Amino acid sequence: MSAADTTTPAKVPPPRQAPPPPAAARPGRRRATSGQAATPWLLLAPCLLILALVMAYPLVRLVTLSFQKFGQPQLWGFQSADWVGFSNFTQVLTDSEFWAVVLRTVVFAVGSVVFTMVIGMAIALLQQRVSSWVKTLINIVLVASWGMPVIVATTVFKWLFDSDYGVFNALLSKLPGVQMIGHNWFASGPEGLAVIMLLVVWGAVPFVVITLSAGLTQVPRELEEAARLDGAGAWGVFRYVTLPVLKPIIVMLTTLSVIWDMGVFPQVFVMRGGHPEAEFQVLNTYSYDRAFVVNDYAQGSAIALITVLLLLGVVAVYMRQMLKIGEVE
Repeated sequence: MSAADTTTPAKVPPPRQAPPPPAAARPGRRRATSGQAATPWLLLAPCLLILALVMAYPLVRLVTLSFQKFGQPQLWGFQSADWVGFSNFTQVLTDSEFWAVVLRTVVFAVGSVVFTMVIGMAIALLQQRVSSWVKTLINIVLVASWGMPVIVATTVFKWLFDSDYGVFNALLSKLPGVQMIGHNWFASGPEGLAVIMLLVVWGAVPFVVITLSAGLTQVPRELEEAARLDGAGAWGVFRYVTLPVLKPIIVMLTTLSVIWDMGVFPQVFVMRGGHPEAEFQVLNTYSYDRAFVVNDYAQGSAIALITVLLLLGVVAVYMRQMLKIGEVE
């Protein structure tokens, strides 16, 4: 037997296979990615179509009227609507009464939002410390008040604060040295707007409480325990643990509340019997008054368009805050 016969042949390694092409280069993968990108738009298409059908014509008509001279003669077809450019906006923006209404609306909205958020947060935190049946009872009351129609709630508040038969005046009169029977809360603008603000807050608190309660369930309990072990009190835990977790929800609720409270209309309109006095005018009622009481539809449209632009500014601030929160996370 020769040495060649006893030598073990060397093993040849198998040929190396070429690596598969990257995922981005696969045509099937590219089609799947483009299809996935189009899926959200296909799902949103029905909603976007309905919004376009419902809002497109009124918005275009609003913009058109704001640049025209349009009163009752134009409404009935006796005269043609002439284009006046920015004349309506100039008259509105140079009117001192308009700026008084803007200031009143901003103060009203800020007060309503602050009270809504503070009361809503307090009730949401309270729900974390009560028994389950008490929490259920609170939720039932909140949902019942939230589901009440605005007209019904406004009528109830008119009765509560009535000067002759109001329950609120009767309760205050039971306090020592207080006599409120016959007091008219709507004799002055600040007191009347305070009552309307209370009505707005009462209707907005349930949504805030339910949303914040859902957000509080996402606060990690171990972080709260760690903060307590480090010596933080109740306020410290709330400030450094709870608030950062709830910040996106608080920003969203605050923005929505500002938009809703700056656009308040039925509470003021119904509370004042369909004819709000000058000291009760907010932007929406002022626009309605100019359009349908003074019959100057062009100026009413201009005021409404300015209101829309103000609300778009609030939305822009909201989007900026949400983008900042997303970058931090």
